[in-house]
Amino acid sequence: QVQLVESGGGLVQPGGSLTLSCTTSGFFLEPYAVAWSRQAPGKEREDIACISSSGDSRYYQGSEKGQFTISRDNLKNTVALQMNNLKVEDTAVYYCATEDSRWCIGDYDYWGQGTQVTVSS
Repeated sequence: QVQLVESGGGLVQPGGSLTLSCTTSGFFLEPYAVAWSRQAPGKEREDIACISSSGDSRYYQGSEKGQFTISRDNLKNTVALQMNNLKVEDTAVYYCATEDSRWCIGDYDYWGQGTQVTVSS
């Protein structure tokens, strides 16, 4: 059974940092681009970042430059999202998803259950 699992969410103060991790059971991430997105209460899902299968290409959307960094370790079968200078408006459930491609084309295949990130003082 294909399953993506996100971890690393939690409660953090404004200005703080978190690193989210995405891993899988049932298959290897290496052949696929992987994306992170988020959904805040009452809002539509928002794409954040995507990384190609090799890690050579990375794309970011909707955040201030340098706030989020996506990376991957194919040997460890994980994709990480480093989040810095977090703001209250970054509060959301964060999801990882595999693309049905080695490239970031927006054709998502499998999704995880999400991990909650709450930014609050």
